[in-house]
Amino acid sequence: MKVLAGAAPRRGTGRNMATTLGQTTGMQPTTSRICARPSELWAIGRIGLFAGTLDITEALVFEALHGITPAMVFRYIASGLIGARAATDGLAPVGLGVVLHYTIALTWTALFYAASRKLPILSRRPVVCGLLYGGFVYLVMNGIVLPLAGMPPAWASPSLISLVNGVLAVVLCVGLTISLLVRRSSAAG
Repeated sequence: MKVLAGAAPRRGTGRNMATTLGQTTGMQPTTSRICARPSELWAIGRIGLFAGTLDITEALVFEALHGITPAMVFRYIASGLIGARAATDGLAPVGLGVVLHYTIALTWTALFYAASRKLPILSRRPVVCGLLYGGFVYLVMNGIVLPLAGMPPAWASPSLISLVNGVLAVVLCVGLTISLLVRRSSAAG
């Protein structure tokens, strides 16, 4: 171990090397966690599952009113990963669609949760930030993710009502829900 000039390592003082070097160099030691604490993972999981459930429930009800079954919705989701096989491979694509849907919801939740730790405004203004985040999620999913998966974006939808429903569902069920529950989780923890 190389010791900076004029700095002797301290033993038994309960200080770590970062603290000792920080005092010697005048720099503040920084700590950066790579992994979230179990309580944070639990919060992300609960929030993501709740937002994902609201979102898929809204989608299933809306689609049912238009003659689309839940299996067809989940097959459509799975088709983003496995293509046309989703329509012909039995029930496996339905299960895959469920897993993909919740994976996406949990990912968006984790991103917002992490961002809220770096940008306090996200927790201080949860309604505005949640609505904006929902709009961002909608644009990314429809402008980047769906086209990369070879699927048409929602704005290519045959009806205005489908488009409006899709935007409102993501903005309210995903963005706003995640934002409000992350704030609540932050206040409780």
